[in-house]
Amino acid sequence: MSVKVVIELSGGRMCSYTISLHVGTQFVDFSKTLPIESRTFKADFLSIPPGEYRMKSKSIGILTKPKFPEVKATVHAVVNWLRDRKIDVILDNTSANLLNERGGVQKTQLAQKADVLLILGGDGTMLNAARLAGERSIPILGVNMGGLGFLTEVRLEHLYPSLERVFANEYVLDERLMLGSHIHRHGETVAQGVVLNDVVISKGTLARMIELRIAIQEQFVTNLRGDGLIVSTPTGSTAYSLSAGGPIISPAVRALIVSPICPHTLTHRPLIVPDDVEIEVTLTSKDEGAMATLDGQVGVALTQGDTVVLKVSEHRTRLIRFPESSYYGVLREKLKWGDG
Repeated sequence: MSVKVVIELSGGRMCSYTISLHVGTQFVDFSKTLPIESRTFKADFLSIPPGEYRMKSKSIGILTKPKFPEVKATVHAVVNWLRDRKIDVILDNTSANLLNERGGVQKTQLAQKADVLLILGGDGTMLNAARLAGERSIPILGVNMGGLGFLTEVRLEHLYPSLERVFANEYVLDERLMLGSHIHRHGETVAQGVVLNDVVISKGTLARMIELRIAIQEQFVTNLRGDGLIVSTPTGSTAYSLSAGGPIISPAVRALIVSPICPHTLTHRPLIVPDDVEIEVTLTSKDEGAMATLDGQVGVALTQGDTVVLKVSEHRTRLIRFPESSYYGVLREKLKWGDG
């Protein structure tokens, strides 16, 4: 049996699909059967009455950084927009204070209570959100209010069309590897964390080198003298690792990058290793001031003999993307490839 389905899109456009149903079929998932038309949304969808939204209600946790001048107005507008459409909004304390509201939650609790995280900020805010999502790995939609925006690639002017598409399930989830780290001292774990971009082991403020011993899968690799070492995921390949001469790796590649920072021996070069290995980096020099920095935001002081153990985490960061978006298009735009 064939059924013709006619759908009215925004702007009065009509799309029709013919679907074949077989006798005995108990359930047809139309969201999977109907092809999704890749299109550019226009602002006229804002005129749709809130009561006519045909979407499954979800709770949205909002995380932002108040340093951007337009943040307060943006948070106020998007919260009203969501509440008008009966979407449960959960604010962290910073966002709640911007709106002079009570009931904000700690950032560490935001991902535990929300079904989706909406990030208004830059890539730093997104990295913070990825760590907060932790074990739940809930979807994250990043709206760029900062600089480059490799992770928060949705532009501010596309905020509301993007939200509409999220609730209409017109998106894909881009799963990214995360890197787990444990810092051992005298046989005990003194710090640990999971990052999306990288772990950096670096010298202190004085202009002197540190010495590191690197082993992979318990096999000795090298003794490194220099300013430090970056161990990054493919997502982090466009961050600090790129500045240190590391390669750009597609997030679809399951690998880690080990990049020396200003090595004393120039033959030390970036090394790409499989994602199932364990990397051990031991500080062998006596100089004080060495640090292990997680995603550029959390720092742990190191002393001689400390070992940083790194391996891919079982958790993943799940970024909301749209079908017409591509990783290579982002690279081309952000790195200005082909310009001039």
